[in-house]
Amino acid sequence: MNTKEEILQDVVIKFAGDSGDGMQLTGSQFTNNTAMLGIDLATFPDFPAEIRAPIGTLPGVSGYQLRFSSDRVFTPGDACDVLVAMNAAALKTNLKGLKIGGKIIANVDGFDAKNLRLANYPEGENPLENDSLGNYEVIKMDVTKMTREALKDITMGVKEKDRAKNMFVLGFLYWMYNRDMDNTISFIKDKFGKKPEIFESNVKALQAGYNYADTTETFTTRYSVAKAKMESGTYRSIMGNQALSYGLIAASQKSGLSLFLGSYPITPASDILHELSKYKNFGIKTFQAEDEIAAITSAIGASYGGNIGITTSSGPGIALKGEAMGLAVMLEIPLLIINIQRGGPSTGLPTKTEQSDLMQAYYGRNGECPMPIISASTPSDCFSAAYEAIRIATQHMTPVILLSDGYIANGAEPWKFPKSDDLPEIKISFAENTLAEGEKFMPYQRDEKLARPWAIPGTKGLENRVGGLEKQDITGNISYDSENHQHMVKTRQAKVDLIANYIPEQILDSGANKGKVLVLGWGSTFGAIKSACNELQKEGEEVSHAHLRYIRPFPKNLGDIIKNFDTVVIPEINNGQLVKIIRDVYFVDAKPYNKIMGVPITKGELIEELRKYL
Repeated sequence: MNTKEEILQDVVIKFAGDSGDGMQLTGSQFTNNTAMLGIDLATFPDFPAEIRAPIGTLPGVSGYQLRFSSDRVFTPGDACDVLVAMNAAALKTNLKGLKIGGKIIANVDGFDAKNLRLANYPEGENPLENDSLGNYEVIKMDVTKMTREALKDITMGVKEKDRAKNMFVLGFLYWMYNRDMDNTISFIKDKFGKKPEIFESNVKALQAGYNYADTTETFTTRYSVAKAKMESGTYRSIMGNQALSYGLIAASQKSGLSLFLGSYPITPASDILHELSKYKNFGIKTFQAEDEIAAITSAIGASYGGNIGITTSSGPGIALKGEAMGLAVMLEIPLLIINIQRGGPSTGLPTKTEQSDLMQAYYGRNGECPMPIISASTPSDCFSAAYEAIRIATQHMTPVILLSDGYIANGAEPWKFPKSDDLPEIKISFAENTLAEGEKFMPYQRDEKLARPWAIPGTKGLENRVGGLEKQDITGNISYDSENHQHMVKTRQAKVDLIANYIPEQILDSGANKGKVLVLGWGSTFGAIKSACNELQKEGEEVSHAHLRYIRPFPKNLGDIIKNFDTVVIPEINNGQLVKIIRDVYFVDAKPYNKIMGVPITKGELIEELRKYL
């Protein structure tokens, strides 16, 4: 059979099927394979909210979108070139995101009468048999039947054999995109090497999918994507929660402090607990508490004892931690509160992404309770954001909130990881007993940063009172004095404000220093904003992009940057939160662009919005 090879610049594939079809594993294996070839990529896993939604139904569809390109990419793509649909529900849910003329790889077994009914197709209507898909190239394969045939000599039940369907599809795609299967076979060996039947069934299914594409005359074209032109160095594929965990470990090692995580499992933050628990060799201690309150108070105890105390959660859990966060502010000790945001309020959308909790981070506690806020922008950026959050917490003696979200946490991209020597210093100094005889330790005596000393319990002579009641200035004794309370409230706020002197000034990510439109973003909108601004700049439009890591306090020069533009547009995956804060702080009529659908803002829709102001 003669096959031709076509070179592509950019490909977007969406793997979609029932939550038991292994689409996340298929997508992550294709991602790892792509990363090893030096091709730039971005991913967007999309999970069902239910742990096990009814099989074949629309709420049960699990998806994984991967974009890979010979150019730099910053988003997982607005629309797909290829849709892998393992059943009717997967097709129905994702068809709107497929480009006209795109390929549909459909498992025909997932389009029987039962699956069509569960996907709410009208009685007797099958999209694979009528002309409703005329605008697409449809590749029909009975994946289930061919997987069973490939595994006929293995003594496993039909249900167990069917679990290898995703490997058959992966093998087919490896042939289509001119890939080697070796790294996936190595992965299967590592995962199932001690279970010979499962190992053999997955490898055979993978090879069967590859061989089917190779020997069937229907498929005459293979595709390749060249390496991306990226800065030279050693890269690895990294997911956001992984990178965040590594940043915490690096900060622990550079500071010389033990790290303690007190956490209660919650989507999409649980992976940080899972990841950190693997690194006991670095002195990492992880504690799965009985609830959110126990999780944060255990971390406060660890910080009080001279460790890096960390707690992780998402919006609903952060609400429960609110009182204890106030205690940490009153105690003025280092603590890191990590919020991997999701849709809200209440239980909201557990597996969907949203920048839902900036207002909660700013104001969501009783009393005047200021805390620095750091934001991560991409999966790989989580490493340096976590590292910086620890630096600020320990050097300014304050709890810090670090914001990420489900899109960043579960997404992946290539990461050129740093060497330990290249990481900035995190200098720690504990209080020492240098008191003269009869002299008392003053636990709220402040340095030039307004930070109080970090006194380790049990250090003779440094005994001091702790608790949530207001402290007397300098002595730390309980005080109900009205003037002292006002002074301490103002001092705690001034301490956070002073951090602006110890962080970098804001820079523009792209565009001129002055112009018509500044697109100001934070968090996971980074890729969409960068891509949209790059495209508009190529057209000669006066648009610039600034992205915030430091949201409280803001960089000192942010106000000056804002004044240089006619209009400030703030895209957010919420109902407008940063825009309110920017209006309040800088008295500017910033314009919001909001999307609250549980999915990221796309480049295309943002370009359309920005044209209104250009």
